[in-house]
Amino acid sequence: MARSSSKTTLLFNLALMLSFLLIASVVESRSVLGTVAITEMQQREAQQCHLRKISTSKPSHRMRSQGGVTEIWDPEEDQFRCAGFAPMRDTIQTNSLSLPKFFPAPRLVYIEQGRGVMGVSYPGCPETYHEDQQFSRGQGQKGMSGDQHQKVHRIRRGDVVAVPAGAAHWCYNDGNEELISVSVLDLNNQANQLDQNLRGFILAGGQSRHGQEIASRRHAGQSERSHEETFQNIFRGFDEELMAEAFNVPRETVRRMRQDSNRGLIVKCREDMRIMSPDQEEEEQSESSPRNGWEETFCNMKIKQNIELQGEADVYTKQGGRINIANQQKLPILQFIDMSAERGHLIPNALYSPHWSMTDNRVVYALRGELNAQVVDERGNTIMNERVRQGDMFVIPQFYATLMRAGSNGFEWVSFKSSSQPMKSPMAGSISVMRAMPIDVISNAYQISPREAEQLKMNRDPQTMLLSPARTSS
Repeated sequence: MARSSSKTTLLFNLALMLSFLLIASVVESRSVLGTVAITEMQQREAQQCHLRKISTSKPSHRMRSQGGVTEIWDPEEDQFRCAGFAPMRDTIQTNSLSLPKFFPAPRLVYIEQGRGVMGVSYPGCPETYHEDQQFSRGQGQKGMSGDQHQKVHRIRRGDVVAVPAGAAHWCYNDGNEELISVSVLDLNNQANQLDQNLRGFILAGGQSRHGQEIASRRHAGQSERSHEETFQNIFRGFDEELMAEAFNVPRETVRRMRQDSNRGLIVKCREDMRIMSPDQEEEEQSESSPRNGWEETFCNMKIKQNIELQGEADVYTKQGGRINIANQQKLPILQFIDMSAERGHLIPNALYSPHWSMTDNRVVYALRGELNAQVVDERGNTIMNERVRQGDMFVIPQFYATLMRAGSNGFEWVSFKSSSQPMKSPMAGSISVMRAMPIDVISNAYQISPREAEQLKMNRDPQTMLLSPARTSS
């Protein structure tokens, strides 16, 4: 009997051991399969940047609204897919309102023309702007009190405005000319946990199917997917009665919230809007006061920086041009969205030193003038050699080397970057990789004389990124 019990115990322990081994084997197999799946996913993502050619691009979709036009570059285009960028351009007519909306990815906006007022709403932040009843538009109406709302911002030409992912925002043109803004969504940003498809969550209005034009200029393999379904009023998906109960308002008010009335994404206001905000001069003085960025809360953090001013250039060469930069040091909120911007101006025939970016993908938007742009990949292939003109846009992927030369009338641009602290590595000039190398290394690397190596190393001194058009030798 004892021997039988011992044998049974031994068989049970053996079976238990085999079970543990089987479970461990299954877990390890799943782990390996998971690793393989992750590796395959990373490879697929990496393949998105196997670009054979980069070309200048124009908007592929044009959506007309009652108060302006929204233009979209196709994010499915190879170069934008590689960088994860979704570029847009809005033209807002005078006394018109770009309706409230939010995106699942951070958005960086550059004001190309005009001026206006912009609001960015953050959940949980206080309503710090208060208006007395005696100055309210509702004066004399029973039950009406002074308005209160979150901070609004005066915007003007040259401003870069940071909009975090998920933050509802709107823009009103109270100037005397069209307000034109170009913006980029960083779909690859870690804040966006969906995918690389362009999504806009619209809180009012909505894009009519009849108000969209698809540009005839298409790229091979580009998606023909329409964007009118991307920009629809999200309130129309909720039950009318439940919404009325949630807001505690009449159902007729909810009906007005849900409809688009074919007005589109930008609407004409019935009369001039009166939005409470400080005078522009007061706001500029307030923003020019010293700040280190860390003492500010997210609710009152500065969201805009003007990069148009010549006197505040970060890079300046008298016979080359200038560059103004908006990074996390100047605009701390950029650290949270991990984006930055650069505004540049090259004088006629000047060069932007050959260089590569160590930290970011970039998309360049041409403001004025012409440019010859060349981009080279890791195999030494020229994947771009084109004339860039006003309104054109193109991508420079991370680490791809580029060289640019302005046309006879100079060139101005703004570029958006997928890093809040961008860094370049120039190949020519006083801060270049050539300048950092010993003459003997350069001489042996290129099989040239020490004298020629010294010229290659020193001839652009003291210029840095922007090089004058004059050549020192034939």
